[in-house]
Amino acid sequence: MAAFLSAWPWENLGSYKYLLLGPLFAKVFHSMIHEDIQKDSWYFHVVMIYLVRCLIYQLWSSYSNMLFLTRNRRILQKGVDFNQIDKEWHWDNFLILQTLLASIGCYIFPFLQHLPLWDPRGLITVLILHIGVSEPLYYWVHRFFHQNYLFINYHSLHHSTPVPQPFTAGNATFLEHLVLSFIIGIPLFGASLLGCGSISSVYGYVFVFDFLRCLGNSNVEVVPHKMFETMPFLKYVLYTPTYHSLHHTEKGTNFCLFMPLFDALWNTLNTSSWELHKRISTNAGKNSKAPDFVFLAHVVDVTSSLHVPFVFRSVGSFPYTMRIFMLPMLPGAFLVMLVMWLCSKTFLLSFYKLRNRLHQTWIVPRHGFQYFLPFATEGINKQIEQAILRADKLGVMVISLAALNKNEALNGGGTLFVNKHPNLKVRVVHGNTLTAAVILNEIPKDVKEVFLTGATSKLGRAIALYLCRRKVRVLMLTLSTERFQNIQKEAPADCQSYLVQVTKYNAAQNCKTWIVGKWTTPREQGWAPAGTHFHQFVVPPILPFRRDCTYGDLAAMRLPEDVEGLGSCEYTMERGVVHACHAGGVVHLLEGWTHHEVGALDVDRIDLVWNAALKHGLKPVSSSKVINAQ
Repeated sequence: MAAFLSAWPWENLGSYKYLLLGPLFAKVFHSMIHEDIQKDSWYFHVVMIYLVRCLIYQLWSSYSNMLFLTRNRRILQKGVDFNQIDKEWHWDNFLILQTLLASIGCYIFPFLQHLPLWDPRGLITVLILHIGVSEPLYYWVHRFFHQNYLFINYHSLHHSTPVPQPFTAGNATFLEHLVLSFIIGIPLFGASLLGCGSISSVYGYVFVFDFLRCLGNSNVEVVPHKMFETMPFLKYVLYTPTYHSLHHTEKGTNFCLFMPLFDALWNTLNTSSWELHKRISTNAGKNSKAPDFVFLAHVVDVTSSLHVPFVFRSVGSFPYTMRIFMLPMLPGAFLVMLVMWLCSKTFLLSFYKLRNRLHQTWIVPRHGFQYFLPFATEGINKQIEQAILRADKLGVMVISLAALNKNEALNGGGTLFVNKHPNLKVRVVHGNTLTAAVILNEIPKDVKEVFLTGATSKLGRAIALYLCRRKVRVLMLTLSTERFQNIQKEAPADCQSYLVQVTKYNAAQNCKTWIVGKWTTPREQGWAPAGTHFHQFVVPPILPFRRDCTYGDLAAMRLPEDVEGLGSCEYTMERGVVHACHAGGVVHLLEGWTHHEVGALDVDRIDLVWNAALKHGLKPVSSSKVINAQ
């Protein structure tokens, strides 16, 4: 049974909890429509404060997750995993609580409804009450919550997340936030009761309060140590992210709200606080730990560019799908795309650890459509080349090229870079061998005939040659007889008859196994008989048009269970699942292979790579990713 007041009253409402604020918003809209907003302005201010507070926490969360800006200033080098994101999902409960309490307070005490816009005495009074009452009161309450019973039943929730984030500030029990609301309210209510409160002091105090809470929980050291060297007294006036992170890691020190003065007064100041802060601040700008593996990805399209941790951490923790609330953000995303095209370089998006090795995802700042613009190919190849050279300089062992970054027409599946830089220490991998293996292992053993589009592509060629060796008849859709014949000649003499060139989709009207490597329109899909399953390696995946057929997702594998710090989904992949080309690079690293995997696929290595993936704990996910068209 949960401890008294540990659970939130609206815990079972889920996202419907926001309806609790419905009457407030309705009152504001009603007042705006009837032009009497001045009469009940306190409704408006309560709602505005709530909205701006949400924005403050969201902006801080975005900044904290912009690894391309913060990687060298991060205090704890762990990643924020799915478990932490789920625990902090309802981080904003306290904002709803305090908004409701503020509304009740204004209703009970009418003098709060008619505060002047500005009163300089109010700012001074609020500051005095904060330092003299709120700070010491919070300190002692916080210490009490670290006692056995209170910690186990209440405060342990706040400390259960391993990496402080701005949203961690809100991850606490109902009782804790009731107490915190009282502590926040003392300076504001006290100043108003003394007749010197003002609207500006309410806005200013609440926003500064939230800003400092986000600062302390950001896990990014932004306070320069030279400021404390110039003015030593400031170290007792303002805490730092490093200072607060030590409280999270060691728990028995640094209890203050914002002012370390009270830790110093009551002998709970961690003696290593300033030394650690100076070390992190001094090393800012220097290279952090070099990754062992890099997955070099790119943006798919404008809408999917919003599916990243530094936009909405919660959205990025689930497979990509377009959401209605993201539509107003599309113009901004389009402008960002133009800026990236003009002046951006490859940047760090996310990371995780696997068996004590650091894996990072870097993003080439180009969108999918740009890869098909003839005038853009040189610039894209330059971006990819610079990323490979940077990885080589950092000591990265393997860099895996994603999707269009290894396009045959663009750079020969990576051969361009390997040939241009023959002394590369980093191994360049396109990962297509494992992609082919995943697709081939999805096909039931009793299948005797398949229809293959994109048949003369790098992947199509390997799939066709592998299947014909299994005595599976492959209908290869291609208009190029020359390319077909070249592939057919590669097959063993007794298997060549199993490769059949077809030039139209109607040739597959009796084949229920389609392998799609080229975009297929709904009309072309119409030639498939009922019950057909569409395997695919085309990016982006085809639209699931047929209700009487099933569609597989892009080739993917689930990372081993001992992966650490993984908290974002890779495009449409499930949690913990990555594209096969990503997994192929991981296998390359784990096996310690020293060759580049670029250019044409070696069909003889398909089974070898597949078995190596399974040996290291990667798992196929095809069975759970088949979807029915709706």
